[in-house]
Amino acid sequence: MPKKVHQSSIRKALINLIMLITAICLSLSISTYLSVKEQKQLIISKLVILSEIVAFDAGNSVITNNRKNEERRLKSFDKIPLVKNIHIYSIEKTSQKPVFFISFNAKKTPPVPLRIDSIDELETPRINNEYIELIRPILNDEKLVGYVYMRGSLESLDVYIKQKILIDIFLTLLILIVVYFIAIKVQKRIAKPIEHLNRLLQDVSKNHNYDARAPSTNVKEITALSNSLNIMLARTQKQLTRHEKDKEEIKQLNQNLEEKVNRRTIALREANQDLLTTLERMHQYQTQIVENEKMASLGQMVAGVAHEVNTPIGLGITGSTLLRDKLADIKLSFDDKKLTSNQLKNFIDEGIENLDLIYRNLNRAADLISNFKKVAVIQDDGDNTNLNIHKLISDVLTSMQSELTDKNPVVTINCPTDLAIQSKSEPLQQIFQQLLLNSVIHGFLDAENNEIRFDIELIGKQLTIVYSDNGQGVDNSIKHRIFDPFVTSKRGQGASGLGMHLVYNLVTQSLGGRILFDLEEQQGARFIITIP
Repeated sequence: MPKKVHQSSIRKALINLIMLITAICLSLSISTYLSVKEQKQLIISKLVILSEIVAFDAGNSVITNNRKNEERRLKSFDKIPLVKNIHIYSIEKTSQKPVFFISFNAKKTPPVPLRIDSIDELETPRINNEYIELIRPILNDEKLVGYVYMRGSLESLDVYIKQKILIDIFLTLLILIVVYFIAIKVQKRIAKPIEHLNRLLQDVSKNHNYDARAPSTNVKEITALSNSLNIMLARTQKQLTRHEKDKEEIKQLNQNLEEKVNRRTIALREANQDLLTTLERMHQYQTQIVENEKMASLGQMVAGVAHEVNTPIGLGITGSTLLRDKLADIKLSFDDKKLTSNQLKNFIDEGIENLDLIYRNLNRAADLISNFKKVAVIQDDGDNTNLNIHKLISDVLTSMQSELTDKNPVVTINCPTDLAIQSKSEPLQQIFQQLLLNSVIHGFLDAENNEIRFDIELIGKQLTIVYSDNGQGVDNSIKHRIFDPFVTSKRGQGASGLGMHLVYNLVTQSLGGRILFDLEEQQGARFIITIP
């Protein structure tokens, strides 16, 4: 059975050492402080006693005004190093105020000014860096006859403090030497097992000797480290054994895998060939679908153009035909000399109506062709200028006041009033006008509770405009074709279906941006425009 090793803790040893040093230093500091404080109090007490003695002896001299006698008595204080200056003040009989009587100054000590004005302050001893000052009353038969001022030196205290500091320094050095040897002993006790662990790890690193094990030590932390290291070495050795076994298995699996890869490669080549054939067919089908979509869009556009153009032209032809028939009747009556004034008046009235009909429809056809040209050909809309977006929207609303009056929408502009960008004003103005007209014509059914909202935000160098209304929204049949030309839900009711197509071309071509229609919006219509 192995001998049990007594173990100690590094933490406990260090804490004990630090606490020992701290306790000794603290005790030295407290001892020095208390000793100096006690020494200073002894000096003050001694000076107070001396001043009381002088006050007691000076009573008769002050009453009899015997300065020489008191001067001889004060000279005896030359033998007391503590006392440096003494003043005796007498009470003047007429004014009852203290006046100078006699003074004493120790050798090599300069005189000090009179302290008559500080009698009340110096009844309590006053201490500065070098001296102690105090004043005591002189009484004769319980009657105040004068004062004694005494000034003492703190030189003895300074000498005592210096001696105390030298002693403390000596003791501190002695403690540090003792602690140094204790620390060396602790270090050796800790370093020796650590060096052994280091040699063990070097052997494991160089020679891969994972059978080695670290012994127990007399230090708890190092013993715990040795145990953890032994567990790691055992697990590493076990992992290496398992790794060798796995290498053999992987080698066998690789051989089987190569055969499987070869078979799968052949199968993959065949599958790739089939996939290429399928992709070629899908490409053909896709091309055919695109062509069909183009033809369908072209057919819808042609049908829209035909309908929109044929209607005003047909009405114009009808009006001109009626006018021609009426003109033939008038000519016949004129040739037969049967033309009456009423007949001529009716012809003029009906002719004016027919000509107005022809003019309106021809003008409608001309406007339609002009709008179609706008969406078919995007022209240069001027140079970029510095635009205030909030002001531009406000100006558009003011210019369209008459168009908005019927549906009376509440327009909210969520945009900073100082937001300015570099862009083209004319396309932006047309975009806002077309969006507002689209809401008024297609979105709102009546003139109550109608709302239009502009949410505008500048993020980096991209302006985002979100336009929305709370109208009846867009019919599901045209949601996905809302930007196509001649797509409208009010065919034959004055709508041409070119407004949103014009907006799309202005945003994408004139301004180089994007416009999206929110298909998920449940109420009203919502458009998201981004402009660089």
